[in-house]
Amino acid sequence: MQNRNTPTSANGNLFVALRAGFPQDLDSVAVETDDGLFYSWRDLERASAMLASLLGSLQLPAGARIAVQVEKSVEAMLLYLATLRAGFVYLPLNQAYQQAEIEYFIGNAEPAVVVCTGKNFGWVSKIAFKAGTQYVFTLNEDRSGSLLERATHCSDQQQPAFKQADDLAAILYTSGTTGRSKGAMLSHGNLLSNARVLKDYWGWRAGDVLIHALPIFHVHGLFVAIHGALLNGSKMIWLGRFDPKKVLEKMPQATVFMGVPTLYVRLLSEPGLTLEAARQMRLFIAGSAPLLIETFTEWQKRTGHTILERYGMSETGMLTSNPYDAGQGARRGGTVGFPLPGVSLRVQDDAGAALPSDEIGAIQVKGPNVFKGYWRMPEKTAEEFTSDGFFKTGDVGKVDALGYVTIVGRSKDLIISGGYNVYPAEVEAYINELPGVEESAVIGVPHPDFGEVGLAVVTAKPGAALDPAQIIASLKATLANFKVPKQCYVIDALPRNSMGKVQKNVLRERYGSGR
Repeated sequence: MQNRNTPTSANGNLFVALRAGFPQDLDSVAVETDDGLFYSWRDLERASAMLASLLGSLQLPAGARIAVQVEKSVEAMLLYLATLRAGFVYLPLNQAYQQAEIEYFIGNAEPAVVVCTGKNFGWVSKIAFKAGTQYVFTLNEDRSGSLLERATHCSDQQQPAFKQADDLAAILYTSGTTGRSKGAMLSHGNLLSNARVLKDYWGWRAGDVLIHALPIFHVHGLFVAIHGALLNGSKMIWLGRFDPKKVLEKMPQATVFMGVPTLYVRLLSEPGLTLEAARQMRLFIAGSAPLLIETFTEWQKRTGHTILERYGMSETGMLTSNPYDAGQGARRGGTVGFPLPGVSLRVQDDAGAALPSDEIGAIQVKGPNVFKGYWRMPEKTAEEFTSDGFFKTGDVGKVDALGYVTIVGRSKDLIISGGYNVYPAEVEAYINELPGVEESAVIGVPHPDFGEVGLAVVTAKPGAALDPAQIIASLKATLANFKVPKQCYVIDALPRNSMGKVQKNVLRERYGSGR
């Protein structure tokens, strides 16, 4: 509960810091949407207050989770801000998640409030109420739904809840390579420290305008992009969905663009991407998946700009970045730059010994941006931290003599498809439950657009006949589309080593071309 005698400056609530970044002219444009709507900074202030007032009126317990699975909209962003403002915990969920996935997330997080699209209310509300959720609201991308209807009756004056920097602000679910998804707990301090570092490191300046073309259910679009713009008082050009032609149309009005490599590949396919089109732009940032050197060099040639590639995780926010300031070094393709200020990064061998420059090993990190742990998984949290407080990222890489970090692989066979993480063990678990399936292995194979896609190799139980197309169809009805393997092969037996472990390296050699 807030102490009314506590000075605002002492409030560690992330919303308070973001609100302090708003410009003096609250009637200037904060967000311009691709369907012609304009939101002023005063609109953001008042609407987030009304939504926070609604949440506050529900008499929710301290630390209550607000789970949100909706289409991208400015109102969804306002709900995020309102959740911070009211002092609750925001839990974004990919709108592609299907029933089995939502059942797990709601059952695990036990949110007091669930917000979903109107078209999904029937099945989502059944899951939520069965799990003990008190309230289910709807929010649609056309600004309709019960959430906004209720909020219109609430006050637009709301005092942000007092929070300590270490208090929980958000939970982001990140699938494990074995078992179910883990909820990464991020504090107000974690998120604010990262936002402030990036504001300085990326040279955010007065007059910057961000093209926001990313989803807002993960770190890149929700935290990195939105926090950066709000903290700097910068206008956002808001695209509900990525459209390369629309991005090109808006570039002359903008200065900053953030995207996953897939978006850059699709922009390069547009003839309209020219030096003139990008003339007003200051910075292009890429992350969430490896950027091919071909994309990096072609972008330089076509636009005259060098993409800044960075590296981060759901558990940590951004960890490293190529420099914005040329005085700090060049932006080098194939690397993710230097550890950000305040981040300690080291590379160790399997025995836990530090490795010298250019030696490949396990990447471990430490800093104020690193998460508090996994939701209700104390044992797993303890496993993922070293005795001296470093987080084991699970990524494999190296640091060269100049300090540039290069990610060379991912432990435990993580697949990154179009910027989304796909964990083979999770997909394999669903395949193995299908009738007639003996066992399966999912591997990543190269793809010209998505970088990687999943490919399933399956064996049948004795006497069973499996149809690869039917397996894919069954998965599409169960899993988010980005998790579904794009191809499936049925073979007699999976290759194994002498210890009985499936040799995925052999499968990659056999099917690695994706054909």
